[in-house]
Amino acid sequence: MTAMDALHVYDTTLRDGAQQEGLNLSVSDKLAIAALLDDLGVDFIEGGWPGANPKDTEFFERARTELSLQHATLAAFGATRRAGGEAATDPLVRALLDSQASVVCLVAKSHVRHVEEALRTTRDENLAMVRDTVGHLVAHGRRVFLDAEHFFDGWHLDRDYALSVVRTAHDAGAEVVVLCDTNGGMLPHVVEEVVADVLAETGARIGAHCHNDTGCAAANSVAAVRAGATHVQGTVNGYGERTGNADLVTVAANLQFKLGLPAMAPESLQGAMHIAHAISEVTNVPAYSRQPYVGASAFAHKAGLHASALKVDPDLYQHMDPAQVGNGMRTLVSDMAGRASIELKAREAGLDLSDRPDVVAGVLAEVKQLEMRGWTFDAADATVELLIREALEPGCTDYFTVESWRVITDSDGTGDATSEATVKLHADHHRLIATGEGNGPVNALDHALRDALTRAYPEIEKLELIDFRVRILDASHGTDAVTRVLIETSDGETSWDTIGVAGSILAASWRALTDGIVYGLLRQGVPRR
Repeated sequence: MTAMDALHVYDTTLRDGAQQEGLNLSVSDKLAIAALLDDLGVDFIEGGWPGANPKDTEFFERARTELSLQHATLAAFGATRRAGGEAATDPLVRALLDSQASVVCLVAKSHVRHVEEALRTTRDENLAMVRDTVGHLVAHGRRVFLDAEHFFDGWHLDRDYALSVVRTAHDAGAEVVVLCDTNGGMLPHVVEEVVADVLAETGARIGAHCHNDTGCAAANSVAAVRAGATHVQGTVNGYGERTGNADLVTVAANLQFKLGLPAMAPESLQGAMHIAHAISEVTNVPAYSRQPYVGASAFAHKAGLHASALKVDPDLYQHMDPAQVGNGMRTLVSDMAGRASIELKAREAGLDLSDRPDVVAGVLAEVKQLEMRGWTFDAADATVELLIREALEPGCTDYFTVESWRVITDSDGTGDATSEATVKLHADHHRLIATGEGNGPVNALDHALRDALTRAYPEIEKLELIDFRVRILDASHGTDAVTRVLIETSDGETSWDTIGVAGSILAASWRALTDGIVYGLLRQGVPRR
């Protein structure tokens, strides 16, 4: 791959990814994500469709003064001129120029049925629309990429016409022609065949834009590059309509680590996990724990047999060093755990149990016993660490003792209800009593607990409950069933999960709440008072 053909990594999170159901980005959100994408090391950031969408028009206006990209180039998305018109007078083409983006990515039809039935124009006029719009933008000093929409399906229906769209765009000055699997129905061997054919027949520089309807978007993108494409498009976290677009981090990591192609700078990819999760926070779409490379579970190991091998050499059960993408190996402790799992989990926390077989055996027995009663420690790393620390140094987690707690919920008869909780604790040689109100009993307990403990441990103000999940066990018992509660707590820099299991949702929540706070205090190195 020559310098002229250096691989393009083109992100379309802000445009195509934003079409995901339930995802709605403000202009400020888009600016924040663009800065994170620049840190990730992508080459191009597609900001949206100026002129067609007021929000996107505003984005490009604000980007000129509020966005300082160090690596990426901002691209504007648009369409070829209208049928029967001229690019020079088309208002949407004018808006692309007014955006002042140096790169414009145009979408054009390459599928004859879409040309004739969706655009309701002729094949020749569609080619003229491509030729005129690309040429006009190039004449005004813009770098032009062309997204050939529905290309793979169009190639199968009428190969000659699909190829003619690529040739027309290339001859008019398009720098890249991107073959789009718009319906997401292709498989890797088909993508590889089509890309190779287009390269051989047209001589154009080719890119790939893949959707994930067959679950093959990342594989299809890699297949396109193997066949000679030098431009890949995708979205962070695989955002996009229906089943999403190719996950750009997965694609880039596969190209970088598996094919040895310079997709992104290694130092940029080392921040991939942080950036993927930071973008999840902006989009308010929960991070997917099983996401390749950057998911919290991507390098998590549960089976005791695996853990025994990992003690010898982590590479025995990992395809790469997770640090290369900013992730880390995790050992999950469960009823499948053996001694090695407990030792590895302790090691992650900076604890050495190699000469404490008594502690290992004790924790392992407790874990297995609790899992039989409905606890699930593979989803609650912080609770496991607390068990290990308490077994190693009894009393080290005793930041406070609980005298009692109670919750009262009142309803006004209209369906609205408020809850009030009272907690009585002992800490820092004082009896602490606090009352809290909330929009539910757990929320009220959380407020009361924090109010009481802040007097002894002001460091608690950094901690925030960010997720609360309830699972009913043995649902056949109805309202008498055992309840499992998982709570995620954050200190603003990272987060951790704790668990509580009890016959009452409040008792289970109390255990998970208190464990989350104790773990947060331990993380900060706060001494017991």
